[in-house]
Amino acid sequence: MKPLAYRIRPKVFEDIVGQDHLVGPTGVIRKMMDANQLCSMILYGPAGCGKTSIAEIIASHYALNSYSYNASCDTKAKLKEIAEAAKLYQNVILIIDEIHRMKKDVQDFLLPFVESGALTIVGLTTENPYRAINPAIRSRTHIYRLNEITKDDIILLLKKTIEKENMLPITEDILNYIAIVSSCEIRSSLNMLEIINMLEQDERDLEHVKALVGKKSFAIDGEGESYYDIASAMIKSIRGSDPNAALHYLARLLQSEDIEFIARRLMILAYEDVGLANPGVGPRVYAACHTALEVGLPEARIPLSYAVLDLATSPKSNSSYLAIDAALADLEQMTSMQIPPHILNKELKSGKFKYQYPHDFEGGYVKQQYLPEELMEKIYYEPKTTGSYERGIKEYLKQLKEKS
Repeated sequence: MKPLAYRIRPKVFEDIVGQDHLVGPTGVIRKMMDANQLCSMILYGPAGCGKTSIAEIIASHYALNSYSYNASCDTKAKLKEIAEAAKLYQNVILIIDEIHRMKKDVQDFLLPFVESGALTIVGLTTENPYRAINPAIRSRTHIYRLNEITKDDIILLLKKTIEKENMLPITEDILNYIAIVSSCEIRSSLNMLEIINMLEQDERDLEHVKALVGKKSFAIDGEGESYYDIASAMIKSIRGSDPNAALHYLARLLQSEDIEFIARRLMILAYEDVGLANPGVGPRVYAACHTALEVGLPEARIPLSYAVLDLATSPKSNSSYLAIDAALADLEQMTSMQIPPHILNKELKSGKFKYQYPHDFEGGYVKQQYLPEELMEKIYYEPKTTGSYERGIKEYLKQLKEKS
């Protein structure tokens, strides 16, 4: 018999849980299909949240040939075969699993077919496509983020499955335990339900279930906190300069043995929350995290502890984070901002616009316009004074302003 997770794979959007913003009655993908339109897209979100099921439902809706391609193991030759089919049928749907792993030469081969509409791709990835996928592919697709599956989503799914499969009833405390111990991952929760269904009715208590399915690979409390809650607590403890709390949450995260996740969060935090208050912390944390990845557990706990303590005990500044977000916000509101002509340093008939090389002036500074006219006098970066390095920046910028 086929596994339960395979047997009840969603065939219609009503069977998808947790993604109403995309496939619910007013969801953007549902509206696209109701209008019988089709566009290339990338679906990204955590494992087990429904990406593949949504892609397959999309493919089944249209009277088009559809193909599957896994970027981590399928060859370019297979893609060429699919492209030949696209030429024959004018338009086919291509579901690309792990699209973030697609090599550049494969992407280059794919682009003209996507651009012409011969191939409509539905890319699937757990990685943020704005970081992990070639801009050329991104610009030709719509990008949709799937929500993380919640405990309530899992419990609802389990109840529907029990009813649909005519299983013996299960108590709320067991349903709650499955949602927690599966980390709210759909396939894992269904696999556990299938095992529990082997128990006789008089064995269906929480103790028997715990013995049967095991326990989560990291500590959970009676509230059923998630892995991401613990990670958030560690980050907030570091940001709040509490090294003891930060180490406590690091220890809990280490039980997951997911070094890559921990390292990624610490490297981001180094630049987001410490930043210019202590510029040396970024390279140090990077080195510590890569050492942890290289040596693996149990030794990885030592460089990760070093990184956490370095970050927690450092002065904090989010000035660079605030500065770039402010600059990006202006880009969303303004268009056609021209670079000042003298900055381009092109040969001009008029001597009015001439780039002045700062090193030709005393102190290596000369006042001239760099920002577009629309942003003149705009200030994005405001130095903080929590660290000596950034205090020096503040003083330096003050001196330059006085020279102007």
